[in-house]
Amino acid sequence: MRLIVAVTGASGVIYCKRLLEVLKEKNVQVHLIISSASEKLIDHELETTKEELEQLANNTYAEDDFYSPLASGSFLVDGMIVIPCSTKTVAGIAHGYSENLILRAADVTIKEHRKLILVPRETPLNAIHLRNQLELAMQGVIILPAMPAFYHKPKKIDDLVDFIVGKILDAIGISHNLFERWSET
Repeated sequence: MRLIVAVTGASGVIYCKRLLEVLKEKNVQVHLIISSASEKLIDHELETTKEELEQLANNTYAEDDFYSPLASGSFLVDGMIVIPCSTKTVAGIAHGYSENLILRAADVTIKEHRKLILVPRETPLNAIHLRNQLELAMQGVIILPAMPAFYHKPKKIDDLVDFIVGKILDAIGISHNLFERWSET
């Protein structure tokens, strides 16, 4: 499997890091785009460097690299995940404003009818945010907010993160055992 993973300037880069770790364990080929806005969050929230995150991917690209293969529909991928996805990025994708490689790759993913998963991490949402997400959902984009469940009785933050990463893996079609699934007892 080959995926594009993009990280934007919304809080929640811990989700991206964990997703990259799991994808690496599962030998998924990852093409990573890190926005310049997310670099400060990587340092602040994870107390790590952009380079350490890049080591979890097979290839990395600058957000202004329009000569990247990710900008073309002829570059075959199984899908794209934007995690976390800022409301600015949601708006850009919803309105076809492909000003950077993240937005262009998402646009290509939609036009090629490939799976696109956005993990917005913003609360509360206003009507503009909701309209943009609805527009994308009507195009077949999976809107997967970072909203963990509690039925699996999480004990630590990692359990909450694993729940969201597990839901992403479910949506993209990768098996896992990151959380205990709901079952009748």
